[in-house]
Amino acid sequence: MSTSSHTKNTAQHEADLEVGRTAILTEMAGLKDLAESLDQNFVQAVDAIHTMKMERRARLIVAGIGKSGHVGKKITATLASTGTPSHFVHPGEASHGDLGMVMEGDVVLMLSYSGENAELSDLIHYTRRFGIKLIAMTSKPTSNLARHADIVLLLPRSPEACPNGLAPTTSTTMMMAMGDALAVALLQRMGLTPEDFRVFHPGGKLGQKLLTVADIMHKKDALPILPPTAKMQDVIVQLTQKNLGCVLIMEGEALKGIVTDGDLKRHMAADLLQKSAHDIMSTSPKFIKQGALAVEALNIMTKIPGHYITSLVVVDDNGGLCGLIRLQDCLQRGVA
Repeated sequence: MSTSSHTKNTAQHEADLEVGRTAILTEMAGLKDLAESLDQNFVQAVDAIHTMKMERRARLIVAGIGKSGHVGKKITATLASTGTPSHFVHPGEASHGDLGMVMEGDVVLMLSYSGENAELSDLIHYTRRFGIKLIAMTSKPTSNLARHADIVLLLPRSPEACPNGLAPTTSTTMMMAMGDALAVALLQRMGLTPEDFRVFHPGGKLGQKLLTVADIMHKKDALPILPPTAKMQDVIVQLTQKNLGCVLIMEGEALKGIVTDGDLKRHMAADLLQKSAHDIMSTSPKFIKQGALAVEALNIMTKIPGHYITSLVVVDDNGGLCGLIRLQDCLQRGVA
């Protein structure tokens, strides 16, 4: 490659980077404008959707055309995954029979930056005819959509990242962010916990990361438990029969210690069988609460590389024994 060609390519690369950075910064500025523009209409929209959700059978219907439609599908998925029953209805399909999917009690969230798309008219008319609450997400307060809506989420008229000001870039980013803001506000209002969230994400890595210790622990009645006075031959039998890699040493309801496979190896000697569990046990086993996420248990057990703990004692809020969770259990369930 000649020096002039190399110089030309380098200049083009720098220009590309500058264009990319400018596009991102332009969209960031739009998001800042959006955050500052939120008002009571946003609160009213959250109220309307939350009230609808409390009706049990009602749903949020999201609609949009073109790029707004693609954004609407993402908003629908986000809301549904955070506990708000949501469906996307294409305005064009709605005009040819899908209006039957929209029922009294539902709330319609309609996205259109201009608010003037002709394809929206039938769905707008349908909401007005049957008294279905309509939330508009648009940039024009005087548009047909805004004028007929019950609540208007007004988007700032921030510059598009497209140098020609034509391709929806900043505007669709703001729509996406507004949808996320609604979902998060609703999630907070409903008090959705990680455990509740896992109900909507039972599969994949997200579902595995939200497993709790209680979900995968070995329960108390399945654990090998012996008193401190037990002979080591009995401990070895329990280790073999239960195959959990340890035996809990308890006196009544009080946990006194734990004997692991590792403890057994460290104390291997000719007189091992003459010793008691009290002589061999570790007196400071690690604990975790049953309501903690399984990934927290994994973090504790692998905190020091090369010195892994293979099991944790599981307790309830009062410190009572509930079960045992092992490193192997976490890995087998895909918690990593």
